[in-house]
Amino acid sequence: MLEIVDLEEIVNRVVTKVKTKMSFEIEASGRHVHLDQSTLDRLFGPGYQLTPKKWLSQPEQYASEERVTVKGPNGKLTKVAILGPVREQTQVEVSLTDARALGIDAPIRESGHLENTPGVILENGTKSVALGIGTIIAQRHIHMTPHDAQLFNVKNGEIVQVRANGLRPLIFDSVVVRVSQKYATYMHVDFDEANACGLTKGLRGTIVKSSDCHANI
Repeated sequence: MLEIVDLEEIVNRVVTKVKTKMSFEIEASGRHVHLDQSTLDRLFGPGYQLTPKKWLSQPEQYASEERVTVKGPNGKLTKVAILGPVREQTQVEVSLTDARALGIDAPIRESGHLENTPGVILENGTKSVALGIGTIIAQRHIHMTPHDAQLFNVKNGEIVQVRANGLRPLIFDSVVVRVSQKYATYMHVDFDEANACGLTKGLRGTIVKSSDCHANI
C-alpha cells in the first residue's frame, strides 16, 4: 500500500529548517553583575563560591542563587542577579532605564571595555563594596560559533543590522558580532530593547546588512 505524502507538511518542514539555519534566537538579558573573586569575598566572605541556580545559553555560564543591591547617587536596584563563574574584573550591566534610575551616565560598551565608566556601590546586607569603575549598558551583540560565522559570512568584531520580527518588528542597528569556540550562537539585547521589539521566547533574528567597520565604542 502506497504511503500518502503530505506535500504541504514536507514543504513547511523544509522552510522551517532553512529559516533555522539562516537565523538565530534573540534573548533578553536583564540587569546583572559579574564579580571578581576579591569583590565576591568582600560581599559574601573569604573564599566564597557562587551557587549555580540556572544554566544559561552560553556554555558554562549560569545565574547564581546569590543576589546583590546596586546603589547609585539617586536610587538603587535590589535583588540583582550575579552571573557566574567569577571573572577577572567586576562588571555591572544595566539598561538605559536602570542607569537613569540609579542616577549615573553609563556608556554603551562591549563587555570588558570598562575604562572611563562610572562606579556604583554593591551591597549584600551590611557588607558593601564601592566600585570606582565598571558599570555599562551592554552593546547589543551576537555570540557566534566560528562555524556559524562562516555560515552568516561575518567576522569577529563586525557590526551588523538584525531584523527581529516580534510583536513590534524592527531592525536593530549597531549589533556587534563576537565569535569564539566558547560561544553558542545567540543574540543578546537588554530589557529596554526586548520591549521595543515585543520579544517573546523563541524569537529569531536575521542579519540584513553588514558593514566593513569594526566595533570601537
